[in-house]
Amino acid sequence: MRQGARRRETKYFYLFISPWLIGAAIFTLYPILYSLYISFTEYNITSPPKWIGLQNYTKMLQDDLFWRGVKTTVLFTIFSVPLQLLLSLFLALLVNQKIPFKRFFRTAIYFPSMISGVAMSLVWLWVFNSKIGMFNWALGLLGIDGPKWLEDSNWALASMVIMTMWSAGAGMVIFLAGLQGVPPILYEAAKIDGVTRWQSLWRITLPMISPVVLFQLIMGIIDSFQVFTQAFVMTKGGPHYATQFYVYYLWQNGFKFFKMGYASAMAWLLLIVIMLMTFLIMRVSRKLVHYEGGGGV
Repeated sequence: MRQGARRRETKYFYLFISPWLIGAAIFTLYPILYSLYISFTEYNITSPPKWIGLQNYTKMLQDDLFWRGVKTTVLFTIFSVPLQLLLSLFLALLVNQKIPFKRFFRTAIYFPSMISGVAMSLVWLWVFNSKIGMFNWALGLLGIDGPKWLEDSNWALASMVIMTMWSAGAGMVIFLAGLQGVPPILYEAAKIDGVTRWQSLWRITLPMISPVVLFQLIMGIIDSFQVFTQAFVMTKGGPHYATQFYVYYLWQNGFKFFKMGYASAMAWLLLIVIMLMTFLIMRVSRKLVHYEGGGGV
């Protein structure tokens, strides 16, 4: 009886999850495997794929726009990820204190991160407007002639980095969860020993939330490697390729120039780079990240 009941339960289990499995196979697994195949072909949608082996991958090494996209994306990552981590941590430390209207401030800081990337890009497009934008208006009050943020190749990438700060609220929530998981007894013992708040931050808080910092770092790097919406909505990769990010150039090849094989090769290379970066960070962080159980990554 028990075996029969278990068989029926197993049958119903697979029956109920089969729509999801079929959908995942058709709309996720098949496109992934097909993109791997066409990355080794010359394919422009209008004609059947033509097998060319590794030519798409070797072509990247000779493509100046490819390397420009890599450089722009790396620079964006170097500046945006640390700034966003620091701002998120600062905000989390701030709203974790006993201050009036704490819940209101938490909600207000988190709210911008809920807005879609397209909508927020349109808002920042106005903020960075050199004639009627809020930034240059504020600088004008101080007697400073503001730059042409998105129209000047020297300022366009910096504008994108500044814009990423609007999503610091999402990181703040994650850091806040980590901060609230730190045992209060540690701070009480440190206070008795005469440890200052600054010393507590470095000796207690940061070591205890180091797994959260690691998570935020990895997710920040992954997100920055895939930045696309801002460039698509605000600058179209300009001016003078200043915001020609890797994924934006990938999109251009696939959906503007219809070089689907080349675009797929770029996508798979990006996946490999992200996986390697994640693996290296996890390996390096073994001695730097503290886990309560004493285990490593």
